[in-house]
Amino acid sequence: MKKYEIMYILNSSLEDAARKETMETLNAIVTNGNGTIEKVDEWGMKEFAYKIEDMTKGYYVVLTVTANNDIVSEFDRICRINANVVRHMIVKRD
Repeated sequence: MKKYEIMYILNSSLEDAARKETMETLNAIVTNGNGTIEKVDEWGMKEFAYKIEDMTKGYYVVLTVTANNDIVSEFDRICRINANVVRHMIVKRD
């Protein structure tokens, strides 16, 4: 298992309940695949430097996880098809 840092931005128009549900769904991908979430850092609502799909702000979340490649690939796949996720980035840590 390797360490990764995952940052994703959720749509700012989501209500609190829908945002928490989306975050729990994304976190469950890691935990259900026998990975561990070491830290969840919610940065909150931030302004974008430029418009993304006519949005000017989003809700930022950063995860520090230990997982294998299959879990990370599944997380990436789900983020690409989930309409609530505006952008995401996965970085392998040393």
